[in-house]
Amino acid sequence: MPRKKIPYLMILPYFLLYIAFGLFPILFSLGVSFTSWDGIGDVIFIGLANYKRVFTQDKFFYKSLWNTIILLVISTPIQIILGLLMATFLKDFFKRTRNGLQLINFLPYITTPVAVGIIFQLMFDWKSGIINALLNLFGVESIYWLGNAWPSRIVVILMIVWKNYGYMMIMFLSGLSSIPDELYEAARIDGAKWWGCFTKITIPLLRPIFVFVITTSVINGFKLFDEPQLLFSSASQPIGGPDRAVMTVVMRFYEASFRSFEFGYGSALAYCLFLVIAGASLVLFRLVGGRKEK
Repeated sequence: MPRKKIPYLMILPYFLLYIAFGLFPILFSLGVSFTSWDGIGDVIFIGLANYKRVFTQDKFFYKSLWNTIILLVISTPIQIILGLLMATFLKDFFKRTRNGLQLINFLPYITTPVAVGIIFQLMFDWKSGIINALLNLFGVESIYWLGNAWPSRIVVILMIVWKNYGYMMIMFLSGLSSIPDELYEAARIDGAKWWGCFTKITIPLLRPIFVFVITTSVINGFKLFDEPQLLFSSASQPIGGPDRAVMTVVMRFYEASFRSFEFGYGSALAYCLFLVIAGASLVLFRLVGGRKEK
């Protein structure tokens, strides 16, 4: 075999796996989205009927999209601010114990979603949850966290923030490590305080990190599924919790595809979500990234 062909032979398994498990499912689901198919019976081509149904007939699609936006808009700023503050404090005030505290704050991000769902179910249980027990100590009546719309959203938002702020912290720590210490030393010599250094040096130089974490947070927010699904996975709860208050677009896709067995319609929902994510990411990147200086 000629030596020139050896590199192509070495990377051939990757392309074969990508075509089999990446490209083919994408193209297959795109084709299925133009059909009516329950996974067993005949495949019936119906053109754009599924997409028309998504935008004109499915009230749960708009409800799920609205729920996703609510959870995204509230949770994303909180986890980014917490991650930034934690990274800054660890770098400036906890240099000796930074590694240990960094691990403790990052552990929720690598905790399995099932364990997170069980923990929050126990914590926010109406009768025996520790949160209501603490509220009762201060004379506040127990709240039916998992039985009402907005309390359910609050619990999901807390789950998202608790799980993801450690990842934000790691991203910001990587950005802080690239800022030269000489800039801070020069600012202190000129009389700048900690807050002045934070706002005039740290924040501007972390702009690329902000662009990355905000964009990826929005993309992951639109793909939200694990947290609300595991929290309301019991048979007594409807999908999406009470009044479908935390039903996300991915949960609506799951319901249509794997509960109603409408694989054609579920595929159309998935591609509509793709269009929403692509549009939101483009707009956000333009707004947050800004124009490059000439």
